[in-house]
Amino acid sequence: MLARIKYALLACLLAGPALADGCRDLTHLGDSYTVCTVENPDTINLWLNDNDGFVIGEFFALQEQLAEQGQTLTFAMNGGMYHEDRRAVGLFIADFKEQARIVTREGPGNFALLPNGVFCVAGQTAQVIESRAFAANPPDCRIATQSGPMLVIEGKLHPKFTPDSTSKKRRNGVGVDKQGRSHFVVSNGFVRFHDMATLYRDVLDSPNALFLDGTVSRLYSAKLGRSDAGARMGPIIGQVLPSQ
Repeated sequence: MLARIKYALLACLLAGPALADGCRDLTHLGDSYTVCTVENPDTINLWLNDNDGFVIGEFFALQEQLAEQGQTLTFAMNGGMYHEDRRAVGLFIADFKEQARIVTREGPGNFALLPNGVFCVAGQTAQVIESRAFAANPPDCRIATQSGPMLVIEGKLHPKFTPDSTSKKRRNGVGVDKQGRSHFVVSNGFVRFHDMATLYRDVLDSPNALFLDGTVSRLYSAKLGRSDAGARMGPIIGQVLPSQ
């Protein structure tokens, strides 16, 4: 009961002015997370290669490219899983161009722990859609990235998650709440899938949420003065605004 009251109070706080675009830290079930919220899907973008066709891989390289275009990066994080050459694993669409096809088959690893899903921005709407449902009726996505597993599916936790799992890693993901706002989350320590999923379901009011990556998860946030170091990334997802 106390936990439910805590979730309700947090949800009320997050529903107010603090939920404006930007990143903030919060604690859930004793674990620290950073949540970056975007109200306008038009400001979300997805990148892999620079203008010369080379993998961007780093936040500073992305910032330099955007600065040349008169744009400012407000935050960014890993945008999905990738192969050794940094190519996306699963569906990848940038600027309406499909660079990798959707994968719906079962297999080893987190990506193929079905159901997995797709984060898509189509028109004025951001959505997290289960992969097989997406493949059956694909929207016209300006950007899309596939990953897995789904954290929350139509308000329910992924059936493979357990609250006593011993698998704890640094993780990041994305969910869309009932008001259409996108919540990009990175854990600041090692967390269970189950606990991160309850953050989306019970605190961020997101009926659908998707795991993006783990272990190598990194965050850039201009608001927080944060730019995590680590291994070069494949897909990068974040928010861009015109430079002032």
